[in-house]
Amino acid sequence: MIEFSETKNVLTESEYKYNLQDVAEPNLYRDMFSYSDVPKCAFNNRLTPLEPPREIWITDTTFRDGQQSRAPYTVEQIVTLYKMLHKLGGRKGKIRQCEFFLYSDRDKAALSRCQDLGYYFPEITGWIRASKKDFQLAKNMGLKECGILVSCSDYHIFNKMGLTRQQAMDKYLGIVKDALSFGIKPRCHFEDITRADFYGFVVPFAHEISELMQESGIPIKIRACDTMGYGVSYAGAALPRSVPGIIYGFGHYAGVKSENIEWHGHNDFYKVVTNSSTAWLYGASGVNCSLLGIGERTGNCPLEAMVMEYCSLRGDNGGMNLPVITEIAEYFEHEIGYKIPPRTPFVGRDFNVTRAGIHADGLLKDEEIYNIFDTAKLLNCPVGVSINQSSGLAGLAHWVNRYLGLSGQNAIGKKDECITKLKEWVDDQYANGRVTSISDNELEAAIKTLMPNLLKDNS
Repeated sequence: MIEFSETKNVLTESEYKYNLQDVAEPNLYRDMFSYSDVPKCAFNNRLTPLEPPREIWITDTTFRDGQQSRAPYTVEQIVTLYKMLHKLGGRKGKIRQCEFFLYSDRDKAALSRCQDLGYYFPEITGWIRASKKDFQLAKNMGLKECGILVSCSDYHIFNKMGLTRQQAMDKYLGIVKDALSFGIKPRCHFEDITRADFYGFVVPFAHEISELMQESGIPIKIRACDTMGYGVSYAGAALPRSVPGIIYGFGHYAGVKSENIEWHGHNDFYKVVTNSSTAWLYGASGVNCSLLGIGERTGNCPLEAMVMEYCSLRGDNGGMNLPVITEIAEYFEHEIGYKIPPRTPFVGRDFNVTRAGIHADGLLKDEEIYNIFDTAKLLNCPVGVSINQSSGLAGLAHWVNRYLGLSGQNAIGKKDECITKLKEWVDDQYANGRVTSISDNELEAAIKTLMPNLLKDNS
C-alpha cells in the first residue's frame, strides 16, 4: 500500500510490520562470522537515505564501560572528571548524560557527590542488572533513567542464556514493564546488535518497546550496542553489520524517534569514530563515548573525537568549551597517571608536533600549512616542533620562538646567528652517536650556555 508522505512530499510505501521469527536454531551468520577467519563484510547494494536528526548530542560512559578495562577511578577523580565534562559540554549541554555503576560504595559515593553539584547537564544515569532489586537501587539513588541489558543476537539468546527468541522477548518486555512500574525510564541496551537478526528479532522487539512507550507516555531509549565492533558504515553494506541499515530501520520500521536512539560502539576494527558519526547521519540523536576512548578491550568511541565530529558536521561548536579537552588530557597524565600515546589525535602531547625540517620550515612561513587548525586557539595547545637530526634550521628557529614567546617582527629567522650556533650543537649530538630526540630541557640548557645574551635580550 502506498500513501503520500507529508514530511517527504512524495508517495511512499506504508510502514511494514515485521513479526518475531521464533526460529528453532540460532542464526549465527556463519557466512560472515566464521570464527576461524576475519569477519567478512557482505553487500546487498541497498542504499539508505541520510536522515540526520534536528539535534544531536553526546553521552558518556567513562564511569561505567570506561572502568571495565582499568583500575577504578577514585571518588575525587570521578567528581573532577564529571566537573570537566560539564564544563566541556557547555551551556547547551551537548554532553547530555553520564552513566554510572551503582554497586560499590565508591561508585555510590561518587554519584552522590556529583548529584550534589546540581548540574542539569550531564544528567546522571545508571546501569543495572535486570532485576527488581536493582530497580529499587536506582530509585533510591534518585535516578530518573537507567540502562538495562537486553542482548539481541542469537549468540546471546541461544548460546549464553539458553532461551528462544520468544522467551527472550517476553523476558525483556517484562523487565521494561518492571522499570516503568518503579518510575524509572528504561534505556534498553541492545547488546551485540551487529550480529543479530535485525528483521527477525531486533525490529519486532523495538516495535513492542515503541508500543509500550505510547501506552505509558514515558520515553524509552534504545541503545544500539556494537559490542564487538563489527559495524561498518559502507554504503550498500548488508545487515547485520550495516550501521546505516540499523539506525534507519529503528526509525522506519520500528517507529523509534531519533531522540530515543543512541549508538554505542567499540573499536575492535578501528571503526568506532566513523560508525558513531554514521549513526548521527542516519538518524540517531545520541552517540555514547568515553574519555580518551578507554573501555572494554580496544575501547569505546573517544568522547573528544566526537566533539570534533560534532563541530565538523554542524559547522559550530554547539556551545562546547573545546580547550577543556586539553585540561582533561593533562589531568589523566599528571593526576591519574594514565599514559596517553603521544600521537593520539587532539590529546597526545605530540599530536601537533612536527619533526621534519621541511614541515618546520613551512610552519615558520605560515603555521596553517602544516597544522590541522589553530590548535592554540581551539585547544589551548600551540603547534610544536620536536628537535632531532632532521629538524634543520627552521625547526630550531620555530622551537626558539615558541620557547621565548616571539612572534611577528620579533621572531628569530632560521638564518640568525643564534640559530646557526644551536644547529652546530645539535649536529654534534648526532655526530657523536645520539639517536633520540633532544628534550626541551636539554635545549634550554644549551641556549643558556651557548647564547646567554639571547635570553637577556628577550627576558
